[in-house]
Amino acid sequence: MQAVSGDGACSDITDSKHLATGTVKLDGRCYTSATKVEQHNARWRIDLNIAREDYDYGFCRGHIEIPICSICGDSSRISSSSASCDPACSDYDDSISSYVLSPGGRRYYSPSVGEKQYIPFLNQVHDSLDKAILFYKNYGRLGGFDVRKGTEKRADDGTIILKHFVCSCEGFVEPNIGRTNGIECRERRTVSKRCGCKARLVMKYMFPNKYFVMSLIDVHNHPLASETGRQFLRASREMTVGLRNVVYDAAKANIGCSKTYTLVKEMVGGYSNVGATLCDFRNFNRDLKSYVGDKDGQMIIDKFKVISETSEGFYYAYEVDSAGHLIKLFWADAIGRRNFELYGDAMSFDATFDTNKYNMIFAPFTGVDKHDKCVTFACCLLSQENVAHYTWAFDHLVKAMGRNPVVVITDQCPAMKIVVPASFSSANGLIASKHRLCMWHIMEKFPVKLGNRLVKETDFMEKMKKYIWSSNIEIEEFERGWEAVIKEFKLEDNKWLKDMYGIRSSWIPAFFRDEPMFGLLRTTSRSESENSFFGQFHKQGDSLCEFWLRYQSAMDRQRNETNRLNHESNSSLPSAVSRWFIENDAADLFTLAIFYKVQEEIIASCLDMQIKRMSEERDGVTYMEIRDVKVPDKIFKVSVSLNHAVCSCKKFVMCGIVCRHSFCGLKQIGVTKFPRTLVLNRWTKLADSGTSSMSLAVSNSFSKMEEVSLKLTNIWFDFRQAVNKAGMELDKLDQVHSTVMQLSSELDKNCSNLTKKDHMAAMIGEQPSGDITILAPNICKNKGNYFKRLISEREKAVTKAKKRV
Repeated sequence: MQAVSGDGACSDITDSKHLATGTVKLDGRCYTSATKVEQHNARWRIDLNIAREDYDYGFCRGHIEIPICSICGDSSRISSSSASCDPACSDYDDSISSYVLSPGGRRYYSPSVGEKQYIPFLNQVHDSLDKAILFYKNYGRLGGFDVRKGTEKRADDGTIILKHFVCSCEGFVEPNIGRTNGIECRERRTVSKRCGCKARLVMKYMFPNKYFVMSLIDVHNHPLASETGRQFLRASREMTVGLRNVVYDAAKANIGCSKTYTLVKEMVGGYSNVGATLCDFRNFNRDLKSYVGDKDGQMIIDKFKVISETSEGFYYAYEVDSAGHLIKLFWADAIGRRNFELYGDAMSFDATFDTNKYNMIFAPFTGVDKHDKCVTFACCLLSQENVAHYTWAFDHLVKAMGRNPVVVITDQCPAMKIVVPASFSSANGLIASKHRLCMWHIMEKFPVKLGNRLVKETDFMEKMKKYIWSSNIEIEEFERGWEAVIKEFKLEDNKWLKDMYGIRSSWIPAFFRDEPMFGLLRTTSRSESENSFFGQFHKQGDSLCEFWLRYQSAMDRQRNETNRLNHESNSSLPSAVSRWFIENDAADLFTLAIFYKVQEEIIASCLDMQIKRMSEERDGVTYMEIRDVKVPDKIFKVSVSLNHAVCSCKKFVMCGIVCRHSFCGLKQIGVTKFPRTLVLNRWTKLADSGTSSMSLAVSNSFSKMEEVSLKLTNIWFDFRQAVNKAGMELDKLDQVHSTVMQLSSELDKNCSNLTKKDHMAAMIGEQPSGDITILAPNICKNKGNYFKRLISEREKAVTKAKKRV
């Protein structure tokens, strides 16, 4: 049968069951090609050869008549009243296609594309098969159907001389039915679009290296996609380089595919403009994970090797087990090593969990920077929490940094009690570190070890905290106070209190008053804050390569915040509260966060201090006894000169900030400029202004990806600006469209398409080419992950009390 469209063009229709004879089976009749087509009284008259399937009739001649649309004169458009005979197809009346009716009442659809330059035709020439299929796919996208590659024929030299591009509904799919215990059942609920559609484009080779359209069948036996359905066609969906970068960049910020898809929709103005579906976004994320696969361990080490070659200051170390699985990984970049050089006097260490799919513990080494914010020195991934693993990590920290930290604060982990004194000792020729235990963890155990009645229903904790938390008392005063409270409440035989008193030099502030910066950290809250910060970026199912990408994103945010605080401190000047010139001098020296602490001490020196005794000046030094109204039961001894001040509270020694008692003495002798001997470099605006011997270069590939991402963002912003300026005026929108299409055609001539695999390699890194010598880690079993940790009865009671009755 030849179906005739409105422009008079004819397209062959053949059924798969009668392909060899060139006939089509419709409602018990078989039709061969039309012998005559003519217009007669507002109807198309088509003469056909008709053959009945039964044996009582032979071949005979006949004809069918198709009404011409009364509006546009197009026989391919049938009015809604004549189409009502097939209610099953009523949902497709809004299709962007026209159709004709066979004598048996079956519909055949033709695409309706407005612009002729997108419509294929016989003898149309294309420079290559790739351009031919792109053209046909674009035609299918506009017409409402998908295209796939079909059969091909090659010459002896391998050249393709004949190529079929068919509709995606071509052919049939046999149902996949299996047997379970003798009962037939479908293995999976699936759908298929295959319905034997014969629409196709056949390309034939022509000299020299070109192809022309040899055959074109443009009629489909299925409804075509409507205007609202075109966005779901495969031809309309493509994870372009821009969309891949969006998914990749969002993944670095721990933004999932669903939120990323919604964000892109808001950026482009609607779901139909995204160019892909949520499933496509998820599939690309799956492909990224599949690209890494079991090569995770080798790829992360190869990445570290590349970074170390391009950045002189990057240090890393790793270790594998006997089977070749990665079990230990340590790294510190140039900025982290420089930060340790400046702020490594006090360091907090605590491990966190659920940051990767191997359940390796993630342990950052954390300090305090000049803005009183957390700063990361280095990090490690360990498969176990034991002495051997922690010793390995601490040894590499000393090797990378070149010195021991002044003080290290940890929790009461038994391994830490062994590792910290051994690794940060003076055996390596360095100054030994002081190990301090977190006070918060110990204080939280008081109700558990002593009982709620004693802790909450008496004044035991109030009296005990007076000696435990105070930084103004000496060691002898603390010991007398502890013994008095223990004796008062008859707790001399309590074993846990005896143990805590035995290690008092590791957690009581009175024992950390005499060494510089020993009092800067009293709890592991800095590490807890860091763990919470990294938890915003990492997920439990991350591979090591994904973990590294998210880690870089987290460090970018941390360091960008530092840059912002640097800018605020350098570009603004806080207002002074007092009339003392030393306050203005402090504003020029210190960062904003530290200045506000100094300003608080200056104000207190003016309002809360009482000078009880003041000596005559001897050798330029004046001695005073000052009473603080906030601490009425203690007298502070202060010695001041024009260039220096020393106070018995020792706050400057412990944390590097001048105390209010010293400011009171400096004011009394008329000092107007901040003594430079009382200015600690780590708190000043210029703390990190010097140059470092370590290179701050980064990986070239990583830098290139950042530049590409920034450029794509700028291009997209400029394009949206141009579209917004065009507004709703069609002529301006056509101008924008034609400019974009012209630019696209020019780029096609000079640029090669970036494959998805090459793009993923640029994002994550190249896959190892040779043998894999470093295997991915095994699943680890630590106390903080893999299994749910054991919950104490106290925690169960607290949780139950919070539940609504």
